[in-house]
Amino acid sequence: MKVLITGGAGYIGTQITRLLNDNPSVSEIIIYDNLSRSNWNFFIGVDKLNAAKVRFVNGDLLNTAKLRASLEGVEVVYHMAANVTTPFSDQHPHLFEQVNHWGTAEVVYAIEATPSVKRLIFLSSASVYGVSKDIYRVHETPQPKTFYGISKFRGEEHVRRLIPKLERCYILRCGNVYGYNKSMRFDAVINRFMFEANYNKLITIDGTGAQHRPFIHIDKIGAVLNALPESDIESGYYNVLDKNLAIGEVVEAIRELYPDLEMIFVNQHMDMRELQVEASPEMSALFAHNKSSLKEELEDFRKKFVF
Repeated sequence: MKVLITGGAGYIGTQITRLLNDNPSVSEIIIYDNLSRSNWNFFIGVDKLNAAKVRFVNGDLLNTAKLRASLEGVEVVYHMAANVTTPFSDQHPHLFEQVNHWGTAEVVYAIEATPSVKRLIFLSSASVYGVSKDIYRVHETPQPKTFYGISKFRGEEHVRRLIPKLERCYILRCGNVYGYNKSMRFDAVINRFMFEANYNKLITIDGTGAQHRPFIHIDKIGAVLNALPESDIESGYYNVLDKNLAIGEVVEAIRELYPDLEMIFVNQHMDMRELQVEASPEMSALFAHNKSSLKEELEDFRKKFVF
């Protein structure tokens, strides 16, 4: 099985590349990434990848010729390249549209022109749902409120037309990902809190901390992505998360590890955006073997700091 991963040098891309590298069913992995996030850590370290199996292509989603050439003979595409900041980001609308919307359109056009592609796994975001006091379910109509959420939803609309054309096509609305790997994102809220707690003994919280977010550990989303190339799960939309947590709950879990932790609340008088999402059981079953709790995951994260 030949696989191409857009955004393969990123945080989640690094995770799935490592897993596919150890998967005997995968014969070749093409990492298609423009390194816009300076993901140099992907390329170094003692944990070697199979040089005969993994190939890097420095390419942009909007480079139609290079993208289509890279897809030759590919059977499974992971589309994870995106302009990503915090889930409720509302800055730089043009960049979100260019990458998340029209970049995804180019991926879809390229797949339509490549008969070898049988499966597409598109990593969308729970941010497409917008905000709500109620729990969003996968069949409910998204109401994105930010430029990021809007651009991901528009990307979904392009991917949707491949559902009847491919053997399998998955649109995964993913929660906030956290946890250690070598291509860290420290703009993700739990990862940022852990860095600040470990080195500053001080974290900054927006609002009261009562606002909820959907979360999933990097190992668990990795397990989902690793299983889907050979899964019998039907094509369609799925919510991928492990738990909905209030920011205050996350802070309390971190304080158990760092009892002397101090906190600063910013805009405490304001109600922050609220989002809770119901997990799709089909996806949750793919990481059901991983019983790790938030506390255990944070303890493991702390061990990765060098001091």
